[in-house]
Amino acid sequence: AKQQAPPPVRPAEKAAAKPPAQAAAPAPKAEKEAPPAPKTAPPAPKAETQIANLPPQPIPHGPDPALIEHGRQGPLPVIGPDGRQPWQVYARPFDQKDNRPRIAVVITDLGLSDAATEAAIQQLPGSVTLGFSPYAKNLEQWTNLARAAGHEVMLDLPMEPVDYPDQDPGPYTLLTSLDVKQNLFKMEWLLSRATGYVGVTNQMGSRFTTSGPDLKPVLQMIKERGLLFLDSRSSDQSIAAKMAKESGMAWAYNNRFLDAVAARDAIDHQLEETEKISKKTGYAVAMGSAYPVTIERVAAWIPKAEAKGFAIAPVSAVIDKQPLK
Repeated sequence: AKQQAPPPVRPAEKAAAKPPAQAAAPAPKAEKEAPPAPKTAPPAPKAETQIANLPPQPIPHGPDPALIEHGRQGPLPVIGPDGRQPWQVYARPFDQKDNRPRIAVVITDLGLSDAATEAAIQQLPGSVTLGFSPYAKNLEQWTNLARAAGHEVMLDLPMEPVDYPDQDPGPYTLLTSLDVKQNLFKMEWLLSRATGYVGVTNQMGSRFTTSGPDLKPVLQMIKERGLLFLDSRSSDQSIAAKMAKESGMAWAYNNRFLDAVAARDAIDHQLEETEKISKKTGYAVAMGSAYPVTIERVAAWIPKAEAKGFAIAPVSAVIDKQPLK
């Protein structure tokens, strides 16, 4: 196994590691066992939510057959024969001429709890991007419901944290101790869990995202399949966004974790900090977990932010826009 000096970990990594509820499929370990999710099919969204959250030009509800290939472990995204890329085809429409400061909000860890997932789909406007766990039960059904409500959809990509295996993102975690072939085999499984998503973001990964040799083939696969990559920046030393930019792929990075402290005042403060970044640079990304308090605070904040002159945008609308040293 390759040895690395562990980089500092942001406090949000451990907070984000604990999903609201345990998945029915093989689930990652957490510091405390979460109660199992109800063994029921995801409820259908309310009719008024479907209508209210659909964008003027709705996201295609079903996956495009031309953007799917049948891999060894399931359907995989692929660039179409005409050059169309999944991250562009499945993006929520956004007016690129809109010159307001843009803020993309991404809620992750979805699909593990029926209640949290339904709340995110129904209570948040379609401009909020939703990230789903690859270990979620009924994942394709959940992502279809999210897209029907106008949300752009991503997959959470489990990567090795510095305190692995004490913190374990699950059996398909990408590890620095594995060779390229083993990690890419895991990648195929992860990417085949659903269809119709724009890209991936790293779940944990404070060690993996600092290792160039391990990152390079993973980012290359993401690029070759026409997906975007959002660096959650679970480590201050992450080089993932920089490497993604250098490779010429679609990229963005997280500016603020909203709920490292899952409390109303703390979340509100992080949203204010995100506003400042967007006002200064023109673009910002904020990420949060599928906690009820996070969903509630984001839903309350959005109309206020829009009244202040901010554009709440899908993550695809900030691709290649953020300043990067």
